[in-house]
Amino acid sequence: MAAAAAPSPSSGQPAGDEDWQQDRSSRRPHGAVLITVPDGAGWPLPASKGDGLEAALLDHAGAPLELEEDGERARPRGHAFSPWRAAVAVLAVAALAAAGYVWLYAGGDAGGVAWRLLKAREEEDRDVRRSFLLPLYPKPRRSGGAPENLTAGNVPPTTGFLPLPCRLYYTTVSIGNPPRDYFLDVDTGSDITWIQCDTPCRSCAKGAHPSYRPAGANIVPPSDPLCERVQRDPDQCNYDINYADRSSSMGVYVRDNMQLISDDGERENMDIVFGCGYDQQGILLDALQNTDGMLGLGSRAISLPTQLASRGIISNVFGHCMTTDPSGGGYLFLGDDYIPRWGMTWVPVRNGPADNIRKAQVQQVNHGDQQLNVQGKLTQVIFDSGSTHVYFPHEAYINLIAALKGASPRFVQDDSDKAMPFCLKADFSVRSVDDVKHLFKPISLQFERHFFFSRTFNIRPEDYLIISDKGNVCLGVFDGAAIGYDSVIIVGDVLLRGKLIAYDNDQNQIGWIDSDCTGPSKQSRIPFFPRRVLHNQVL
Repeated sequence: MAAAAAPSPSSGQPAGDEDWQQDRSSRRPHGAVLITVPDGAGWPLPASKGDGLEAALLDHAGAPLELEEDGERARPRGHAFSPWRAAVAVLAVAALAAAGYVWLYAGGDAGGVAWRLLKAREEEDRDVRRSFLLPLYPKPRRSGGAPENLTAGNVPPTTGFLPLPCRLYYTTVSIGNPPRDYFLDVDTGSDITWIQCDTPCRSCAKGAHPSYRPAGANIVPPSDPLCERVQRDPDQCNYDINYADRSSSMGVYVRDNMQLISDDGERENMDIVFGCGYDQQGILLDALQNTDGMLGLGSRAISLPTQLASRGIISNVFGHCMTTDPSGGGYLFLGDDYIPRWGMTWVPVRNGPADNIRKAQVQQVNHGDQQLNVQGKLTQVIFDSGSTHVYFPHEAYINLIAALKGASPRFVQDDSDKAMPFCLKADFSVRSVDDVKHLFKPISLQFERHFFFSRTFNIRPEDYLIISDKGNVCLGVFDGAAIGYDSVIIVGDVLLRGKLIAYDNDQNQIGWIDSDCTGPSKQSRIPFFPRRVLHNQVL
């Protein structure tokens, strides 16, 4: 192999032709030309076909150059803007635009916007499935705020979770043919919907309306598939539910018409299986002075949402929204049309094998910057509209008491006030929580982080403080050990106000977003777009 120098740019052409010189100079390669001579060839080379000269152009770094056939200047490979790079650039711009849109329009708790697209429903499901609305009304409060002194030893096994007898919200449903109105306490912690029933009645309260009287054809036979799923009595399809406040209801299952108001305002008749309660015991007899039964919104087959979802009528999702004003009401929805597309904070839940109660896991419980639970110990939390107040595990409760004692030198503990287990007396006049809320810190429940973003349920001082009749500042959080639930946090309806709370049984998750709850807002459906985009979604 021999190397030869590149020819002079001016050889064979007139020296004065400057245009030609400039054109040729701009077209020549910059580097070295390598010429390979075939083996055995003499010099000069024979003019024959076959073996001939092989030439290559090298740049200054020794990399090969190419000349295009049209004679344009050679350039190294790979510097062109290839199609795949263009595609990557387009995708990057689209991703940034989508992220910016979510950032602008997502709300919910602070902590960033981590989002994902949920699986889109099939178009036919969108046309068939709908949602239903039910009003929520506040019940009159009983005098005094403290729960009874329940202990683990006298709390019976329970299929629901109602630690207090004072259920604060009820709704109205129409049952029978012709339909009659009944008031039902709303409970997200139990599955069975039941109303007081005259079959005849063994032990019933007066109730808000005359007792329901089923026909013989309404009684669900024990061979019914739904009955076989919820109990094993071969002779009768009955139920017996015990609540954590030591009250109970017993009866038989019936199937009858229930009228529900759809999202377009139309009344629709549904065949629903519910309990015909002929034997109520305990505190329920007092609670039923204003209502007629219970609306169970759990996740088992017998619950109202699951019955509707199993027939393809709704998505297995429901939720409620209660105004911050205790004298105000709110609304309950069945289906997912009233869940906001943006801004929801979601956490995964698991149902216990024994009680079937939805539980989420909390990593930290904080009062301001102070952690109340054991570092690294996960705590379960239950969102239960059937519970009035809030319960903490014993250790977190004791630490919270200690933190409040040192909140301000202007408060001293007042053991003479029996309104709540823990009350503080101020050295100034207190008429409402607004007078003292600035002196106390918020409580936060911190769930597992999603990517880089936290998921927090915030409890403001005005949510956990109560002003007693004596003008003392009392803690509205109770010791869960008193009712045998020392390992869980129970979030009652006093903390659920001012938030839209959604229970998604399809995806096993609970979500929330701040709301004034003054009126439901149906979310529009965008063609070819997923049902909703969620904030801080995890799955």
